[in-house]
Amino acid sequence: MLKNLKLRQKVTILLLVILAFGLSLSGFALSSVLRRNAQQEISSTALMLMETMISVRQYTNAQVNPVLVDKLETEFLPQSVPAYSAREVFENLRKKQDYREFFYKEATLNPTNLRDKADNFETNIVERFRKEKGLKELSGFRSLPGGDIFYIARPLAIADPACLTCHSTPDQAPQSMIQRYGTANGFGWQLGEIIGAQVISVPASKVIQKAYQSSLLIVGLVSIVFIVVILLVNIFLNRQVVRPLKRITRVAEEVSTGHMDVDFDQLSNDEIGNLARAFKRMKLSLEMAMKRLKRPHGNTRGTGGTGGTGGTGGTEGIET
Repeated sequence: MLKNLKLRQKVTILLLVILAFGLSLSGFALSSVLRRNAQQEISSTALMLMETMISVRQYTNAQVNPVLVDKLETEFLPQSVPAYSAREVFENLRKKQDYREFFYKEATLNPTNLRDKADNFETNIVERFRKEKGLKELSGFRSLPGGDIFYIARPLAIADPACLTCHSTPDQAPQSMIQRYGTANGFGWQLGEIIGAQVISVPASKVIQKAYQSSLLIVGLVSIVFIVVILLVNIFLNRQVVRPLKRITRVAEEVSTGHMDVDFDQLSNDEIGNLARAFKRMKLSLEMAMKRLKRPHGNTRGTGGTGGTGGTGGTEGIET
């Protein structure tokens, strides 16, 4: 099939094959890199949100609790609980489009509010933070019935002694909190102890979608650049190779039919120019050969006539 194609078509097909092969070969590596970049981008956002929630917790402990401490004896106010404040602030943040798919949880092994109870997966994360003291962050993918999620977690430790007012022993906790939650959960905490983990999660489809969008953008740009290259290569081939070859071919056909008044023009010093010079020398050699063939043929005919005349004269002399 390639034998029936023109040179420009063959080069175009070759470039298209290179484009397809290059994109398919780099597709896996590109997908992996872009997915990792998407994870890093989402992780950066999640870590920023975690720092914001820590600030909310510190604000609640430092400025809200001192104001409400007297009321806690008669009425439990959830706004005084740092975990509650952080959770409520995050839920308000989720009302914005950019953070709608993010979820926040302070997964705790022994929480006062069972809403914050760590499940088996989160418990394993907390236990790992407890065992590996130098471990400051974990991230990865988790499978749930509703679909896979990407999570990032950081250890949650008791750093403020004020937290022990409600979580050391039931007799030190406000009575209003005991009446609401009882004495079975949320006690026995110690200063510096890792009691849970801050976990921010987002659907894995968001990570994949980000990577997919980046892949489409890069592949699109590469394809556009390569198409422009193909067009430029075709223009270059047409001007520097195809047209000169057509001109040489046309002149060679004229010469082959006996028209020696045409000439091979040398327009460049590259291989095409060398080919034109070679055809030009061939034409000169052909002209010289044709002249040599014509010259000896004319001389032989003239000599034969003279010889015939001399022979006749000699015969007549003998007869006389």
